[in-house]
Amino acid sequence: MKRSRFLQLTGFASAVIVNPLLFQQDTNATINQLLGLNQSHLNAQKTLENQTYIAYLKLKDAAKKDGIDLKIVSGYRSFQDQKRIFETKFKRNKSNGLSDAENIKNIINYSTIPGTSRHHWGTDFDIIDAKVKQPKGDLLLEEHYHGNGVYCKLFEWMQKHASSYGFKLVYTNNFHRKGFKYEPWHYSYQPVAKTYFSIQQSKEFKSKWNQLQFEGKNSMTSKILNNYFKEHLGHINPSLK
Repeated sequence: MKRSRFLQLTGFASAVIVNPLLFQQDTNATINQLLGLNQSHLNAQKTLENQTYIAYLKLKDAAKKDGIDLKIVSGYRSFQDQKRIFETKFKRNKSNGLSDAENIKNIINYSTIPGTSRHHWGTDFDIIDAKVKQPKGDLLLEEHYHGNGVYCKLFEWMQKHASSYGFKLVYTNNFHRKGFKYEPWHYSYQPVAKTYFSIQQSKEFKSKWNQLQFEGKNSMTSKILNNYFKEHLGHINPSLK
């Protein structure tokens, strides 16, 4: 990534950087954050990125006034966390007889490849309404957020108010959208996430990601990875790009 381009992306175009080595260190630190390897951008509780956390508290307070108790059930996730999730699914699918290609395809319906999760960024979270009677089993199901679902009121409120606080639904219910399936529970803080998305699409990021190791990675062909970066990571709410 060119120096001028990175400064523009990170919002520090007016800063004067004298030492190229310091700039490179800053670039590497940001990429490591997005890979889930560095937590220096997070709040004290290690749940969200600092700016995202401040905006979330305002969102939560507004929702409370309307009788909704926002609760994050999944916020920041480290590389090791995502690695554990991915490898568990990979081993299970493999024991069930799935080929390597089928295995990867099955996992990335909902789960990201380690090092590429938006949850590494600290800008994204999955939410429920803690005030209602919780459903049995998996909380994050589409049926809970629509129709007579227990989180229907929450979803409708977020659709109406989330944007005012900078939050956008990531994986929208768009028939023409490819990649990850629709997730009515997954929101992202746009002011920071747009910058992070641009960095994630850079050659520098992909070069660092290539150095990561986890079970199943050797099964990923260049075609699988190219499609994944283009469709799964790229086919999101346009306002987040």
